[in-house]
Amino acid sequence: MDINQHCVVALTWTLQDTLGEELDVLDDPVEFLVGGNDLFKKIEEALQGHSVGATVLLQLEPEEAFGDFNEQLVFLESRALFPQELEEGMTIEGSALPPGCNPDAPHNVLYTVTELYPEHVVLDGNHPLAGIALRLKLKVEGVREATEEEVGRGSAGTGFFRIQPPDTLPPGSDSLH
Repeated sequence: MDINQHCVVALTWTLQDTLGEELDVLDDPVEFLVGGNDLFKKIEEALQGHSVGATVLLQLEPEEAFGDFNEQLVFLESRALFPQELEEGMTIEGSALPPGCNPDAPHNVLYTVTELYPEHVVLDGNHPLAGIALRLKLKVEGVREATEEEVGRGSAGTGFFRIQPPDTLPPGSDSLH
């Protein structure tokens, strides 16, 4: 079966930046709905017409993947607002930011603690790969017809990741979490 709209494709991949640094490897196949919310548009376009066993190489510019880095999603907050156990690399849902944080911080964003200082915390609402051009080596491990349920919800339902619709994010921060 060839890949087309509303089929489910099982993929493995290697993800690198443009300097060849390996960012992610997916060795065990994960299913994604083509024509839903599971994959970036450019990935779906590149997969069209391929079948099991195919290897697809492509480069995604930031605007085709995780968006450009948005400085307006970086916030410096008082360290006193956060629990003592807070560590760099932890993530916080925007809706769970403690009272007293910047009221302009969007609540529909996932923040990463990027730096800790004695008096301040730096929260970054950008996806960690925002602003980075990516090289993908995809391998098609399986293709099947999507179920009505998968088409209806716009996802193969793996929970591996999802693309947040742009209308739920601040301008310029299309993101994948």
